[in-house]
Amino acid sequence: MASIKTQFEIPGKMKTWSYALIGVGLVALIAGLVIKGFSSDEHEQTIFWGTLMYNTIFWTLVCNASMFFICVTTMAMGGWQQSFRRIPEAISTMVPIFGAITFAVLIYVVVGHKHHIYHWLDSEAVANDPILKGKAGFLNPVFFIVWTTLTIGLWSILGWRMRQLSSEADEVPMDAEKGASFIWRNTIRAALFTVWFALTVGSTVPWLWMMSIDAHWYSTMYSWYTFASSFVSGMSLIALWVIYLKNKGYLELTSQEHLHDIGKFMFAFSIFWTYLWFSQYMLIWYANIPEETVYFKHRVQGPYKGIFFLNLIINFLCPLLILMKRSAKRNYTLVTFMAVLIIFGHWIDFYQMIMGSLSKEHVTLGWLDFGILSLFVGMMILGVGKALTKKPLVPKYHPFLKESVIHQV
Repeated sequence: MASIKTQFEIPGKMKTWSYALIGVGLVALIAGLVIKGFSSDEHEQTIFWGTLMYNTIFWTLVCNASMFFICVTTMAMGGWQQSFRRIPEAISTMVPIFGAITFAVLIYVVVGHKHHIYHWLDSEAVANDPILKGKAGFLNPVFFIVWTTLTIGLWSILGWRMRQLSSEADEVPMDAEKGASFIWRNTIRAALFTVWFALTVGSTVPWLWMMSIDAHWYSTMYSWYTFASSFVSGMSLIALWVIYLKNKGYLELTSQEHLHDIGKFMFAFSIFWTYLWFSQYMLIWYANIPEETVYFKHRVQGPYKGIFFLNLIINFLCPLLILMKRSAKRNYTLVTFMAVLIIFGHWIDFYQMIMGSLSKEHVTLGWLDFGILSLFVGMMILGVGKALTKKPLVPKYHPFLKESVIHQV
């Protein structure tokens, strides 16, 4: 193990690029706050806060998907991921940071009574609307704040406990008894995180944070759809960091075999996302019930038509045609291209999911959206880079490391 480069050092160019992206993002944020956030026009305020909402929610869920990947592979007794495990661990360290920003934005919207974003905040409207009144037990400020606090708090705490336990694999060699105990404790903590992940990302949080913008409309597939979108983006982000570190001479124990498996996740969950996309759309289209079709009307026939179908091309056709072949999943250039494309495609998807409901008459995609995106990308690069420097890149005493080293697909 002495010849393996296990300690990551942040290159100067990475710092420069991350600070530049953060700088551009901060300028856009301040300009957006002055021009739109403090505007007397309620619609302009909606655009500003909506832009912050979909970016914070998207990046929090994407980074949280990395910890979900660690936990489900741990519960499956997987060993193949151990050679690059520290990458999803590092990405997951952004959950408390991005989660705190998400919390601040959402709480401001709710406490500030931005009923033009969440219509159910208008008590008079709720009192005169049977549908909103029927959902008042779930759609109310107290429940929203409490559940959001618990959600982000437990994501952060349970993820931190997983990373803390992982550090034991850097300290001393493990005999059979210690190794079994280590794996058992990992499995228990992974199960706790997975259950909470299912109760939040897999059900309540997308309903509460995003679907309730259209409080009269609902879809039982919405949370699964959101999960698939964030998980495939999370796997793509892992792939980008694996390839970057490989190109910098790190992760010598990670090979094309591992990249192939990551590529399979990217391909499989792109298809799964499409299955949910089609199922949700097809059932609503076929039934043609006005209270259901209202969600898709302006997205399919109105100003969002181009974005709606571009979304399908980027997130389904491109992965299907490019990542289907075995050789494509082992090609660093192709996987890099597809990873960036998938992340961008699902960012666009989150844009239309939120802004398509807040600004139905006009597509608002512009400098503010890309500026805020720049801010989060810069923060992610810098934060993950710093997290990678704090631990060895290879958990050399992990009981399953050998299985990862000899892994073949």
